[in-house]
Amino acid sequence: MNRSRLRSAVGLLLVAGVALSAAACGSDDGGEAPASDPNAKVTLVINGLPPDTEAVNRKHFLDNVAEFEKLNPNIDVDAKEGKMDPQTFQSKLAGGQLEDVFYVYFTDPASLIAKRQVADISKYLDEFAPTKEIRPDLMKIFSDDSGKVYGLPAKNYSLGLLYNRELFTQAKLDPNSPPKTWEEVRTAAKAIAGLGKDYVGYGDYSKNNTGGWHFTAEMYSLGGDIAVNEGGTWKAAFNNDKGKQVLQQLKDMRWTDNSMGQRQLLEWADLLQLMGSGKLGMYVAAPDNIETIVNQFKGDFNKYGLGPIPNGTATLAGGEGYMFNAKATPEKIRAGLKWLTYWWNNPDRIEAEYQWAAEQKTPVGLPEPALWTGDAKAKQQAAIDKLKNLPVENYKPFADATANIPLKVEPPNAQQIYAVLDVPMQKVLTDKNADIAKLLSDAETQVNSILASVK
Repeated sequence: MNRSRLRSAVGLLLVAGVALSAAACGSDDGGEAPASDPNAKVTLVINGLPPDTEAVNRKHFLDNVAEFEKLNPNIDVDAKEGKMDPQTFQSKLAGGQLEDVFYVYFTDPASLIAKRQVADISKYLDEFAPTKEIRPDLMKIFSDDSGKVYGLPAKNYSLGLLYNRELFTQAKLDPNSPPKTWEEVRTAAKAIAGLGKDYVGYGDYSKNNTGGWHFTAEMYSLGGDIAVNEGGTWKAAFNNDKGKQVLQQLKDMRWTDNSMGQRQLLEWADLLQLMGSGKLGMYVAAPDNIETIVNQFKGDFNKYGLGPIPNGTATLAGGEGYMFNAKATPEKIRAGLKWLTYWWNNPDRIEAEYQWAAEQKTPVGLPEPALWTGDAKAKQQAAIDKLKNLPVENYKPFADATANIPLKVEPPNAQQIYAVLDVPMQKVLTDKNADIAKLLSDAETQVNSILASVK
C-alpha cells in the first residue's frame, strides 16, 4: 500500500532476502561519465529530512549531513522536508523547484523514467563501489528496459503472515511452523477461533483502500495479477479463478467456519489493535507491524511470529529510494551519489546504524528484505547477530522462506484500484449471499476505466 513507512534510518538495513528475476545493474552502452571538477563547489538539494515532530530522527539525519559535509568540504547539503507527493511533483518539476536528489516510492520510477523526468546515472556507478553490492532485482526497479539506471533503492519490505505464537500453542498448533498455504490458514483459523468467545482466527481488511490492498497481496500469493500490460495497454486481470479463490476463501472462513469474527469493515489500525489485545490469531502484514503493535497497542515482542505469505508464488512488496533530477549537472550527480553511498547505500555503516538504533531502543532484527548481496549482506547479518534486541528466532520462518518468493510491486493507480476492490472484500465479509462472480465483474469494469488513463 502506497503509504509512508517513516521510521529510523535503520529500517533500510534489516534482515532477510527476497528475490525478483535478476537484472543488470548498469547500462551496457559503453562510454564514460562526463567529466567534472572534483573540487568545484556544489550545493546539493535533497529531501527526506524528518520533520520537527520526529526530533530524534531529524537530529540523526542532520548529524549525518554535518559529518558528510566535513568529509566533503566542497559539497553543501541543503536538506528539505517531505517525500514523494504525486499531487505536487509535476508543479515542482515545472516550476524548477524539484530537488537534485529526491525521494520516491517503488511505484514511481517506471513512470518517471518513461516521461524522461529523471537523470540517467548509469555511467557514474562504476565510481561508487557500494552500488555494485545492491541487489540486482532492486536496481531493476530504478532501471529502464535497456538497463540504464536512474536512482538507487534505500529500503524495501514485503508482506508475510503475522501470527500470535501463544494462541498457536493454546490451539495445539506448532508456533515454529506457521501455515504455508491458504488451506492451512483456514484450518489454523478454525482451531484458534475454537478457543472461545471473542477469539478471531484470521483477520482481514475491507475499508479505506486496505481491502483492495490485501486482495492484491492475496492474488499475488496465488500467482495472480491485478493489472497486466498488453501491447502498451493496461487491463484488469483479477476477474478469474484466482480472484474467485481469494474471495471464496474469505467468504468460507467468515460464514461457514465463523473464524473471522463478527466485526468487519476493518481498516489499517484495527487489526494491529486486535493483535495487541491477544485475541487475533493471524493476518497478512509487513514486519514493521510488530513494532507498531508493541509501541501503540501494548503488545509484546515475544508473542509474535512471522511466516511467509501463504502459497508463496509471489508477495506484494514496496519500498523507497532516491532518484535524480533530469536537469542535474555531472557535479550534482556525483555529489548525490556520494551522499547516497555515504549513508543510505553504505554497507560499511550498517553496524553503526544498528548501534544507533539500539541506543535509541529501536528494534534491531525485524526481518525485512535485504538491500545487499555478497560481503555486504554478510556484514549486515553479523551486525544483527551482534546487536539484535528482538527474538529473531520467532521470525525465522519468514526469513528462511522469503528468499525464494518473488517480489511484485503495486499496480498502476494503485490507490484508486484499491478503493474499487474494497467493495468485493466488504461484501463477502458482511453478506453471506454475496455474488462473487458479479462483484468481480463489476470491479473489473471500474478498474479498466481507471487503467485507461495510464500511459
